[in-house]
Amino acid sequence: MTSRRLRIGTRGSQLARWQAEWVRTQLQELGIEAELVLITTSGDRHQQWSVEALGTTGVFTKEIQQALLSREIDLAVHSLKDLPTRSVPGLTIAAIPLRGPVEDMLITRGGRSLMELPPGATVGTGSRRRAAQLLFHRPDLKIVPLRGNLDTRLRRLQEGVFDAIVVAAAGLARLGRLGEATQNLTPDYLLPAPGQGALAIEALESAAEVLELLAPLNDPCTAAEVTAERTALAALSAGCLAPVATWARLVQGQLILTARVLSPDGAEKLEVTCSGELSHPKRLGEKVGKLLKAQGADRLVSMARTSAEKAASED
Repeated sequence: MTSRRLRIGTRGSQLARWQAEWVRTQLQELGIEAELVLITTSGDRHQQWSVEALGTTGVFTKEIQQALLSREIDLAVHSLKDLPTRSVPGLTIAAIPLRGPVEDMLITRGGRSLMELPPGATVGTGSRRRAAQLLFHRPDLKIVPLRGNLDTRLRRLQEGVFDAIVVAAAGLARLGRLGEATQNLTPDYLLPAPGQGALAIEALESAAEVLELLAPLNDPCTAAEVTAERTALAALSAGCLAPVATWARLVQGQLILTARVLSPDGAEKLEVTCSGELSHPKRLGEKVGKLLKAQGADRLVSMARTSAEKAASED
């Protein structure tokens, strides 16, 4: 047991602070004292910019990881879906706690479901994955970029800027606002982002004492699920901007992974579902990624990359 107070690096948003506080509470229950260190990322600093304009990877994690490498903090708490699949040399994911809800939720002003929205309805989301899947089901929808914290997104909806918005159930649940959701879109319409609903606790590979202290926070089933999801994403070389959705879950002792790749406009969709052993999640992710590539996923990923580059140049 360490006698020193651990420093937890986190973004300063309400949700990020909730997540870091949750980790601190878990550590306190193990007899480990910790404090939060708030770090502003490029994604937070430029909320008026699209994610495409900010860059393709790590816009919500780079500065926090740099603080780890320079030993300004002892551990970092990330939303796992924000963490690039390519690890930073010297850093490791020390623990992935029990996952929260994976679903995406629709919130509308009038209480209408996705299929009840009027023709040409405006839907706010900053996610290309969500946008493409929505357009697959409703090509008439007008998808408008939406960034900012949860309060900002909900306020813009109520002000009439949008007819609907799509947000992660995990964020709503953690901030006690799940009751404001109109419709659960998963799995009927949307599959989640790789790692959605899960937290990643990152630390220095060389910090043996810290890694040992964090080990009890790891949930093996969640870790296997998200490993399969992120491996499939990495196999596609899709990055965070391509419309790729994955969902792994444990069913009767088997790990089931469904992955989708779409064109940016939602007109084309490829999907694969496979099962594998819980003890070999990477093998399952690689298999699903390979099957998607055999169906032509590389072409859709290339389309998404070109679309993202065009959007960034127009910002």
